Amino acid sequence: MAGLEVPSWDPQAALVIGVVLFEAIVLYVGYGGLERLVGSRLIDTVTGGDDAA
Repeated sequence: MAGLEVPSWDPQAALVIGVVLFEAIVLYVGYGGLERLVGSRLIDTVTGGDDAA
């Protein structure tokens, strides 16, 4: 039966996957915090502070 073999474990591939996952988590948390700090002020600046939108 083709395609049912268990692939061998590649530590380098696992490291790359781990690094990419860690980077994604850091960016998600970082951008979330940045949005909380300056998001509303930035939107007000870009839209001219108009609340009637």
